[in-house]
Amino acid sequence: MSLKVKKEELELMSNKDIAVLILEESKKSMNTANLFKKIVKLLELPESTFESKIADFYTTLSTDKRFILLDNGKWDLRNKHTSDKIIKVSSEEDEEEDEEEDEINNQVEEEIEEDNYDDKEDEEYDEETNEELKDLVVIDEDELELEE
Repeated sequence: MSLKVKKEELELMSNKDIAVLILEESKKSMNTANLFKKIVKLLELPESTFESKIADFYTTLSTDKRFILLDNGKWDLRNKHTSDKIIKVSSEEDEEEDEEEDEINNQVEEEIEEDNYDDKEDEEYDEETNEELKDLVVIDEDELELEE
């Protein structure tokens, strides 16, 4: 595959922009590895570049809104696909389910807190603490200095 762009111009472009050109010219979608191999070949980069940069390239494709990852694991340009072919990441039903789960989790947490809280234990603790502290005397700083 040879793009109608000079190598000098390609070298000034980002990998994702080159990927857009490749996918525009191509009639089919491509997986990450094949797409990046074409970029490496067009730019005449060493094979080690492919191995060291493929993960970064995948991340770039994932975050760029121009690209879409299809069900078959191949990338294509979003504008080539109608909205009915695009898998929705989050739907209204998912959001409602998430809200219901949050409510249930909050109720469970409140119940756990209520179960862990026992008034009798607090009263016993207060009585024990008061009994232990009854013999203590509070001395202010002035009295402390006089004793020294």
